[in-house]
Amino acid sequence: MIVNDVGAQLRKGVVEYCVLGYLEREPMYGWQLAENLIGESMIASIGTLYPVLARLREKGLVSSFEEPSERGPSRRYYRLTPAGTAQLSAFRKQWKPFAAVVATIVGEDDARD
Repeated sequence: MIVNDVGAQLRKGVVEYCVLGYLEREPMYGWQLAENLIGESMIASIGTLYPVLARLREKGLVSSFEEPSERGPSRRYYRLTPAGTAQLSAFRKQWKPFAAVVATIVGEDDARD
């Protein structure tokens, strides 16, 4: 089956690893993480993020904690767990070879058009 929005399918396949990548840099609260992912066109809205975070928590790849906010209620921050770090490392080892094979198969440059 050919999917009309290939980009959506590609994003769906890697968005969890993008979340892990951001959280490896620093703990982030949901809104902050969503803004980064929306800015990179990896998710459509903040509502898309919370099911992803819930899956990652269920898998033990991220944990959460609350911190008081200077403005308003406390914020729930997310951080990578050791299992999340290992999962991200495994993804990185497979990503470049995978992307290279796909680029070779589908023809990365426009020379074949």
